[in-house]
Amino acid sequence: MRKYIDCREFPSEMKCTVLIAADTEEELVNAAVQHAVAVHGEHDTPDFRSEIKKAIHEGMPNG
Repeated sequence: MRKYIDCREFPSEMKCTVLIAADTEEELVNAAVQHAVAVHGEHDTPDFRSEIKKAIHEGMPNG
């Protein structure tokens, strides 16, 4: 089943509306971390990856 992370669920000053979807958790986490590092100035750490995994939803987003 498709998985996604919605950046709108993370508070930020830039009000980011990016939604990232992938077929596997690994691919999704890698893409989300790349986005967070490049756009939001986060750091790629094991703890941050753990937090990203908590934000994964299955299926397709509504709205």
